[in-house]
Amino acid sequence: MSQLGLRFLKSVMLLSVLTMTACASIQQTERVATIDPFERVNRAVFSFNETADQYVIKPIAEGYKFVLPEFVRTGVTNFFSNINDVLIGANNLLQGKPANAVSDIGRFFINSTVGILGLFDVATDMGLDKNREDFGQTLGVWGFSDGPYMVLPLFGASNVRDTVGFVVDVKTDFITNTNQLSADEKIAIDSLRIINRRANLLDAGQLIEDAAFDKYSFLRDSYLQRRRNQIYDGYPPPLKDLE
Repeated sequence: MSQLGLRFLKSVMLLSVLTMTACASIQQTERVATIDPFERVNRAVFSFNETADQYVIKPIAEGYKFVLPEFVRTGVTNFFSNINDVLIGANNLLQGKPANAVSDIGRFFINSTVGILGLFDVATDMGLDKNREDFGQTLGVWGFSDGPYMVLPLFGASNVRDTVGFVVDVKTDFITNTNQLSADEKIAIDSLRIINRRANLLDAGQLIEDAAFDKYSFLRDSYLQRRRNQIYDGYPPPLKDLE
């Protein structure tokens, strides 16, 4: 091949690569515009959350993890998880999964008694596996679409549908709505729940920090994929089938 022909071939190859890159960039831009039309606002809220976490929540969680031994933190995690099994059972029932709902309620009664108020997860050892359902997933099973991606102040990744579900979850939460606790006691218990949850995520958070080039985009895409997977119980259909 002549020198001129070789240069022409290289030019064609370079042009092809640039064209494919441009097409991929356009497709990505269109995708983001569809799933995250409020990106500018979301990034601002995300930045606020990151700052609050860096200077307030994370240091408290690190101190909590340092002071309390692992078995105590496991007991706290199990306690809150046990209370949540009641709502999980209700959502499984609303989703048309009565067998799972019975399992969830069975977990609650076993762990509340044999497991000493849920501090020990005896039910899992007995073969009653933990399910994870919320009202946002229930709305998804009922056919409600995700809606635009959203970042909630302090609570993080969500979308329109899951935000509605989150409000319902809060309104039906036992600790938040019980009359047996004073306002200060509710705040203290909810604060413990948040700090304990953040302490459990410390290692995962560091992995994200190390791996993600753009943490915002990484968490957004991970959240949307995980929620879709949860709604379809681990077997989501191809996206093209939903169009």
